[in-house]
Amino acid sequence: MKKVFVYTDGACSGNPGAGGWGAVLVYGSHRREMSGFEPDTTNNRMELTAAIEALKALKEPCEVTLTTDSKYLCDGMTKGWARAWRLKGWKKSDGKPALNPDLWGELLELSERHKITFVWVKGHDGHPENELCDRLAVEEYMKRRDSQ
Repeated sequence: MKKVFVYTDGACSGNPGAGGWGAVLVYGSHRREMSGFEPDTTNNRMELTAAIEALKALKEPCEVTLTTDSKYLCDGMTKGWARAWRLKGWKKSDGKPALNPDLWGELLELSERHKITFVWVKGHDGHPENELCDRLAVEEYMKRRDSQ
């Protein structure tokens, strides 16, 4: 199984507002940068989208180390929250609806294809790939927001 390092970040101008996501995939000497835009979204949706789009770009099952500065994403997957929400019909333990069930569902499906280790890093703290992903995400919403 190929070992791939994935770095992701999401950003939003307003919450909700124009948003962008960025991802960097590294496999050996190969490196791919990806980014995208949503006109009306939230920061958490962009964080999840970055991870989803990066994982969708993998052409075969891989052993993935996914690094993110999103506690929402990292905790949702490592602490089993997303799986529990899905089992309860996308309800949280307090009975309230879980947010972003469409994205969590897609991420859970992708996580069944790959062996993923989620790693949290502090945002805006000098981690080179995390900083790059942040720049990619911000550039996406800035260039698109200004053209609308």
